[in-house]
Amino acid sequence: MGANMKVGVVKEEIRMQGDIELLLKLQVIDYDLGELERSKEYLPDMMGNLNSEIQDTQKKLEETSAALEEAKITQKNLELEVKTNEAELQKYQQQMMNIKTNKEYDALVAQIDSVKSTISVREQELLETMEKTDTLKAELPEIQKKYEQLKENNSRQLHILQEKIDSIGDTIAAKEKERAAILKQVPKSTMSIYERVHRGKDGAVVVPVRRRSCSACNKALTPKKIQEIRRNNRINTCESCGRLLFWDDNISD
Repeated sequence: MGANMKVGVVKEEIRMQGDIELLLKLQVIDYDLGELERSKEYLPDMMGNLNSEIQDTQKKLEETSAALEEAKITQKNLELEVKTNEAELQKYQQQMMNIKTNKEYDALVAQIDSVKSTISVREQELLETMEKTDTLKAELPEIQKKYEQLKENNSRQLHILQEKIDSIGDTIAAKEKERAAILKQVPKSTMSIYERVHRGKDGAVVVPVRRRSCSACNKALTPKKIQEIRRNNRINTCESCGRLLFWDDNISD
C-alpha cells in the first residue's frame, strides 16, 4: 500500500470516528428531545394528580366538619326532646294520683308506656349521636393536619413542575439548535441511515459491539463483520435490527 493510500485510509478512519462521535452526541440530544416531548404530556397529568389529592383531602375535611356540626345539632335536638318527654312523663305520673276510674287508669298507663318507649328510643339515638360526635371531634384535627401538610407539600411540587413546564419550550429550542449544528457536520448519507433507524426503533440508534454481538438486539456478528467495524472506515449496521454499530476497545472485546 502506497504512502498516499495509507494517509487516505487514516484520514477516512479519523473522519468516521468523528462521525460516530457526532452521532452519539446526536443520539443523546434526540433522547433528551423525546423526554421533553413526553414531559409535555405527563407533567400536566402529575400536576392534575397533585391538585386532585389536595381537593380530595379538602373535600374530606369539609365533609367531616359538616358531619360534626350536624351531629352536634342532632345531639342538642335529641337532648331537648328527651327533656320534653321526661317532663311529659312526670306530668302523667302526677296525674296518676287523681285517677278515679279504671278506664282513666288504663288510658294514662298507655300514655306513660308510650312516652317511656319514646324516651328509650331517643336516649339510644342520643347515645349513638354522642359517640359519633366524639369520633368526629377526634378525627377532625388529624384530617386538618393531613390537609395542611399535603397542601404545603403538593403546592411545593406543583411550583417545581410548573417551572419545568414553563422552561420546556426554551430547553427544546436549545436542543434543536445543538441538533442543527451537528447535522451540518455529518454527511447526508450517514444522516439518512441514522434518521431511518431512529424513526423505526425505540431506544439507542448508535450502539457498540459487545461480546462480538450487537449490544441492542444481541445478534452475533460474523468475524468478517467485526473486522469491518474495527476498521472504522465506513458506516456499519446490524443485519438484524439495522442499528449503527461501532467498536469501543473498552467494552467490545
